[in-house]
Amino acid sequence: MPQPTPLGDLVVAITGGARGIGLATTRALVARGARVAIGDLDADLTARVAAEVDPTGTRVVGLPLDVADRASFAAFLDAAASALGPVDVLVNNAGIMPLGPLVDEPDERTRRIVDVNLHGVLHGIKTAVPTMLARGHGHVVNVSSAVGRVALSGAATYSATKYAVIGLTEALRSELEGTGVHASVVVPMIVSTELGSGLGTVRGQRTVTAEEVADAIVSVIVRPRFETWVPATGRPLYVAMTLMPRLVRDTVSRVLGATGVLANADTHARSAYDARVGA
Repeated sequence: MPQPTPLGDLVVAITGGARGIGLATTRALVARGARVAIGDLDADLTARVAAEVDPTGTRVVGLPLDVADRASFAAFLDAAASALGPVDVLVNNAGIMPLGPLVDEPDERTRRIVDVNLHGVLHGIKTAVPTMLARGHGHVVNVSSAVGRVALSGAATYSATKYAVIGLTEALRSELEGTGVHASVVVPMIVSTELGSGLGTVRGQRTVTAEEVADAIVSVIVRPRFETWVPATGRPLYVAMTLMPRLVRDTVSRVLGATGVLANADTHARSAYDARVGA
């Protein structure tokens, strides 16, 4: 097992860092002594958040970032390194989740979901990892979703991208074995953030907070491991479901209310989020 990594020695870059899980992770890391570069599409909000978290401007920097644009990602990491030092950890957190039936989803929305949720992760890996390999250490933490393991109706493209992130992380982990660079994936269930607004949850499970996910990310950075669920009770449920025949699994999903978690979302409660992400 890898030795614990002292957080005070690290520079961490976080995508989608101005809101939700990204912001909670920024606060958690700074509280533990790390230096953090926040990247977000909303440049003004990012700068305000950075100043709020660290009024001294010495431990947190807020930078504009469009993860769908590899040049923007490269500029973000370069600016982070110039301000804080070489990036030790990249947290690929940025993601969007417009909901609705796949057949009704406009092509431009499909492309945007894939660009942000999958290409954004690929851009981050391809840009950050070569420098980590040259230094002989580093860590990429990708934020996926429980629907990257168990797909639900109402968010087919989102689910596909989150499945891809888990597979990508697993392959990357294998490629990086023995290099000193780690790859991990965090798998939250429903989170009480703007992205998760208007959603129910699976019977017997609970909605988690952004701070709980942030704590999981911090723990993975301290002790690298491949896959971490939030809450931890989600993983045994997933494993049990995979062992069931398809007909039984579908029946259990209906009984647990899983089939309607995304398909029956409260559209009014999600209206502000949908407007922001262009859904």
